Amino acid sequence: MSEVLRLDHVRRGFAQGGARLDVLVDATLKLIPGEMVALVGPSGSGKSTLLHIAGLLERGDGGEIFVAGEATSKLNDARRTALRRGTIGFVYQYHHLLPEFSALENIVIPQMIAGKPRRKAAARAEQLLAAVGLTDRASHRPGKLSGGEQQRVAVARSLANEPKLLLADEPTGNLDHRNADETFALLQRLVREGGLAALIATHNLDIARRMDRKLTIDDGVVKPG
Repeated sequence: MSEVLRLDHVRRGFAQGGARLDVLVDATLKLIPGEMVALVGPSGSGKSTLLHIAGLLERGDGGEIFVAGEATSKLNDARRTALRRGTIGFVYQYHHLLPEFSALENIVIPQMIAGKPRRKAAARAEQLLAAVGLTDRASHRPGKLSGGEQQRVAVARSLANEPKLLLADEPTGNLDHRNADETFALLQRLVREGGLAALIATHNLDIARRMDRKLTIDDGVVKPG
């Protein structure tokens, strides 16, 4: 089965107080369609950095990142943006919805940025809101939605452009136990139905155990289990 994401010996460090802090020293992993993989590790271990690099939001210092079979380290910014927009969906701990737009519009906008006509984008947004159980909240702005509803809209938005890869950074970390459980169950269902590959950073070990496998970042190295 073809890989959706592969990281080969990725490195990333930062200058800090005149010294260098190595966050990733040998990040190697792969994801295939239909699998959910948990990424765990203590705060500051590099989970977010790894997701940013895998999602082409940030460049590594070495190694290679393959997205949908395409090597990305030497791509120019325009190609990286196009690949990210068409292939990768993101979900964050904080939903980052645009407050002045409705739930529907928050899902329409990324599609229009990608070049889809408004009518088709709206139809796709309605379909996704139905999938996350929020048809009756389509016209509501984020401020009128509960925390769990906002995150469900964020999940729907992440799937707007029909990505092959879903990257989620603590997607349940800002929710209470019930909403966290419901949000994860929703993510799990949509990943399975869509045949996506999903890499989900989480501190919630109960949720991590419910995924297909678990990866741990330890001293900048990605290890199984």
